[in-house]
Amino acid sequence: PPAEQSGELVRQRHPQLSSLSSLPAAERSQRETPLQSKRATVEAWLTREASTLQKYRLDLAEQHQKTLALLRKQQTLILDEELIQWKRRQQLAGNGGQHEGGLDILQSWCEKLADLIWQNRQQIRRCEHLTQQLPLPGPMEELLRKLNADITDVISALVTSTFIIEKQPPQVLKTQTKFAATVRLLVGGKLNVHMSPPQVKAAIVSEQQAKALVKNESTNSESSGEILNNNCVMEYHQATGTLSAHFRNMSLKRIKRSDRRGAESVTEEKFTILFESQFSVGGNELGFHVKTMSLPVVVIVHGSQDNNATATVLWDNAFAEPGRVPFVVPDKVKWPQICEALDMKYKAEMHTTRGLTEENLVFLAQKAFTSSSNNPEDYHNMTVSWAQFNRENLPGRSFTFWQWFDGVVELMKKHLKPHWNDGAILGFVNKQQAQDMLMSKPNGTFLLRFSDSEIGGITIAWVAENPNKQGERLVWNLLPYTTKDFSIRSLADRISDLNHLVYLYPDRPKDEVFAKYYTPPLFTSPNPEPSGVASTFMDQGVLPPAGHSSSFTIYHPVGDNILDTDAEFELDYPMDVARHVEELLRRPAVNQWSSQQ
Repeated sequence: PPAEQSGELVRQRHPQLSSLSSLPAAERSQRETPLQSKRATVEAWLTREASTLQKYRLDLAEQHQKTLALLRKQQTLILDEELIQWKRRQQLAGNGGQHEGGLDILQSWCEKLADLIWQNRQQIRRCEHLTQQLPLPGPMEELLRKLNADITDVISALVTSTFIIEKQPPQVLKTQTKFAATVRLLVGGKLNVHMSPPQVKAAIVSEQQAKALVKNESTNSESSGEILNNNCVMEYHQATGTLSAHFRNMSLKRIKRSDRRGAESVTEEKFTILFESQFSVGGNELGFHVKTMSLPVVVIVHGSQDNNATATVLWDNAFAEPGRVPFVVPDKVKWPQICEALDMKYKAEMHTTRGLTEENLVFLAQKAFTSSSNNPEDYHNMTVSWAQFNRENLPGRSFTFWQWFDGVVELMKKHLKPHWNDGAILGFVNKQQAQDMLMSKPNGTFLLRFSDSEIGGITIAWVAENPNKQGERLVWNLLPYTTKDFSIRSLADRISDLNHLVYLYPDRPKDEVFAKYYTPPLFTSPNPEPSGVASTFMDQGVLPPAGHSSSFTIYHPVGDNILDTDAEFELDYPMDVARHVEELLRRPAVNQWSSQQ
């Protein structure tokens, strides 16, 4: 009790009481009475002072608890909301979403929070020291121990959570290919971690190992792969106050794959790049072992695997939920979610603000669900499974929904981006829709649509007279052009070559749309072209009859059909009409006509 402790203090301060026993009884009695009275007075005073001190200590501990609660609340706001949102934006940026941004602001918040937490921790430690100097019975020591442990946990959470990946490694990772990544410690400058710059190590781990890491379980010591140049020292940049490690020349030398489940392919297997570091703060007062994992990566060994790997990454980035077990994603998602992901990817790859329209998305829904409905509302509650997206082929085709869409994106971004931005390419129109649209327009009206039968193909559909039946009009379709074709001659030049194409749907003269993209002629011939098939095809508004006679041996003999109104153009020779003309145009003028002589 405080009284006993104060009595001991009295005895320590009044040694006279201890020496009374050596005096005669009468003298002892005479001296003892005033000393006892003085002792009682001091004991009462000390008891009051000890009680007051204990109250102050308890009040201070209570204030520390309230401050700790406020710090935790603020930390939750920064780490579990703002930082998580930043990471989510970073993940969506992998699909082409808006750049995550805001990291410098986040760092300033984290640094201010670290400063406050550290100051409070130092205060609590000072209280512990004072309590040890003048111990008083009661709960104080236990309270302070808990406060110290709690605030140490708070600052540990802050430090470990702010060890983040500023620049993610590529999510489709090709072996034997250099790649980069940057990790950053948002509170490194404030805690003076840079005074002894820590080293960061990168390693590739499997999905199973990532799950174990999240559960703080020991992972299999056997590596899932070997990364070259995987060590980097963190550098402090005085101007920006950032502490980061920039891995510039990493490369994945080899990868060890796990046993795949069922229909899962190598391009569905997910890994992650694990970054680890160790350092201490406060003069080695606290030590930290920090880890952070990259977004899921899919490892490929050949470029042909890229489109399927991209599908896995897109699905993961779009539909992963915060706090998931690595790297669980839903097997089925609603169609509007798919639309959002496809539109984001399309605009990013094309570097355009002209995304997919509602009509485009209805076309894609018809393809995904093998449906004929033109009502977008019909698809809002429908779900798409991963298998429908990129595991099972479309009906009657040798490719999946994603492979078809990815082929369109590749073709567009490499060769046709300006025409998409001009609104010249409708693209997402099927053959029947094209026929319905064109039949109400004048002859020579044409549109550009993506091929249903070929990955990365675009075809020209136009309306013209049936050369075999007077008075009948038909819609014709050229065989699809692909990246290979546009590497030889551009779309605009091909359209310029075909004089039977007059108006771009609905009614725009083709030169008004495409002339600015025509290749200037290398020379102008002073003589008109000899009469023949070339001038017939280039100058007339419609194609000649299928049985048109020609002196050029490269054309099919009279009587065989060149046009197939139920499909695209088909020739025994692997060219369509436009390609015949282009072949003629590419030949030297002298050789071109010498065969007639």
